[in-house]
Amino acid sequence: MDHLTASDVAALIQRRDRAFKRLISDVGPPPRQRSAPVDQRFAALVRSITFQLLATKAAETIHGRVVTVCGGDVSVERVLHVGPDGLRTAGLSGTKASAMVELAEGVASGRIALHRHGRLADHEVIREVSTVRGIGSWTVQMYLMFTLARPDVWPSGDYGVRNGWSKLHGLDEIVSEPTLRDAGEAFVGVRSAVAWYCWRAVEG
Repeated sequence: MDHLTASDVAALIQRRDRAFKRLISDVGPPPRQRSAPVDQRFAALVRSITFQLLATKAAETIHGRVVTVCGGDVSVERVLHVGPDGLRTAGLSGTKASAMVELAEGVASGRIALHRHGRLADHEVIREVSTVRGIGSWTVQMYLMFTLARPDVWPSGDYGVRNGWSKLHGLDEIVSEPTLRDAGEAFVGVRSAVAWYCWRAVEG
């Protein structure tokens, strides 16, 4: 569905689920994402690792410290130079610091080929990046959505997406991940935009 405009995507979501109608009317079509250049992909993955299982404000603070520890340049070379102990001084857990270093080692060795990710299918990117211990599905999903601009990513385990879906559908309890994963089947092709709307529902 790459040929769809943002307005087409919004209209399609609304047709498939009327619960989105008012929100779409309020916030308009989803933003069009563009794939980031290759030289930005490593830093984007490091940022996603930082944000795993953290509230946004705390994650932003810690990530800012990671950038500082790396001398303003979150590159493979800088992360390898700083090492896990240096990264932990930014407030990272040992698991996250080790994951960043292992990711850098994988990129440096060519085992993780960031330059090829634009040509790989989503599941191939997930399989490759997830070989790094400490990187889970959520981290790769955020990378696919916001760095590679993939249109059909469905982060059904993300609390914000679950919360937003529940608000939009007037549920008394937060929808479970398995239930939301199944519900996403109605939106195959545009699930990244559905997730975006769920996040907007929480903000609203």
